[in-house]
Amino acid sequence: MPRVNRTVVLYLLIASSCVFLLFQLYYYRKYVSKQSGLHFLNPAGHLTSSHFQWQTLRKFLALAQHFKLPLFLADTAVLSLFSQDALQQRDRVVREPPCTVLCTGRPITSFALNAKLWKFNPAFLLAAQQKGFELLELQGQDPRLAGLDTLSGEEVPLHFLFRNNSYIIHVIFLYERSGNYLWHGPLRLKGNMYRSFAPFKLLDYGRHAGVYDRPELIFTVLDGIDVRVPRNISHFLAQQRQSRFLECRYRDAHNFLQLYPDDSSAAALDFRRKARSLLHTATKTLAVLNIPFWISSGTCLGWFRQCSIISYSRDVDIGIFVADFKPDIIAAFTDAGLSLKHKFGKVEDSLELSFLSDDVKLDIFFFYEEGDLMWNGGTQAKSGRKFKYIFPRFSLCWAELLELKVRVPCDTLDYITANYGSTWSVPVRNWDWKSSPSNVQENGVWPREEWDELIQVY
Repeated sequence: MPRVNRTVVLYLLIASSCVFLLFQLYYYRKYVSKQSGLHFLNPAGHLTSSHFQWQTLRKFLALAQHFKLPLFLADTAVLSLFSQDALQQRDRVVREPPCTVLCTGRPITSFALNAKLWKFNPAFLLAAQQKGFELLELQGQDPRLAGLDTLSGEEVPLHFLFRNNSYIIHVIFLYERSGNYLWHGPLRLKGNMYRSFAPFKLLDYGRHAGVYDRPELIFTVLDGIDVRVPRNISHFLAQQRQSRFLECRYRDAHNFLQLYPDDSSAAALDFRRKARSLLHTATKTLAVLNIPFWISSGTCLGWFRQCSIISYSRDVDIGIFVADFKPDIIAAFTDAGLSLKHKFGKVEDSLELSFLSDDVKLDIFFFYEEGDLMWNGGTQAKSGRKFKYIFPRFSLCWAELLELKVRVPCDTLDYITANYGSTWSVPVRNWDWKSSPSNVQENGVWPREEWDELIQVY
């Protein structure tokens, strides 16, 4: 029996392998590559969506880089996967599958853009279309141009939705506001013609307007793709969860001031200037202590009713949840140049602080939770009588007052109505804090032997 030549067998095996490989390549080019989208095969021979998503992101970000659009990653699902240590691994090794961070299984990835860095370039949109992207552009009014005299601003781009097959890249435009913060508008569809364009209920951004501090951005590499991200990711995500912003109701305020013209005297203008300065000081002081607050009582009424401070109120009112109280709050305001005017109650019951700055008073009311209600206390110094002011439970939103970013109760109308009744839109100059509020209740009397501790007037 003749011996088999091993070299010949080896050559035959190599030749047959090459033929099979060429057949696979021919089959892929002729049949698979002509299907829409970009497809990869997993070990089982099935197409994987994560590879398609990764390739789409890489293609889109390459376009943005080419046209010098400084997008940064704002997607909450992706950012939540990060740790600060991961951001330092700029040379991380990409292993199969290539999309282990950016591909979250969601059909949407969100990016944001500082709008002042955006210059409309039709070439970018044309290039995106040529790469297979469809665009849905959503516009809205620019609130920076709105005011009591100009009730609506010009239309500006708010959201871009780029679609490739069923995958969405959401670009949010952030606009710089006078209060030194970034704002994005709500995403509102007009009619029903675009409601099938994207799964809008899954979007991280757009259910309401939102505001953010200006984030510091850094470059990193994720799944082999260069991308900008906020340096302090945890802070950015915390802001995103509490970003809801309420615009001042300029049209209603304009109508109110037609009926009740604002005081334009020198004394009124001087008070507004001092009130703004005091509110700015309170904002900085409480930010250092990491204590959230909101404008309350007459200050909140002024914002809601007339987009300004009520000139005859002569004070500034803010609220703080008693759970956020910190013992060094008095020292912090004293160091900021304010003098303590009075301290009523105690942390466990009806705490109230009042400070004075340049003849304008800052009243701080601490709020307590009680079932479905919230309340703050009041104390009459000469009699020791206690009062309780009841509010429906509320959460906090952002707003702008006197070009300052402040918080307000999200359900502002309910909050105002609880305090001032259904006639809140009618100015009342003679206000008695013990009897005028609609939500005031008698709450007993402080024991006489505790007055030195619980009723301190300076």
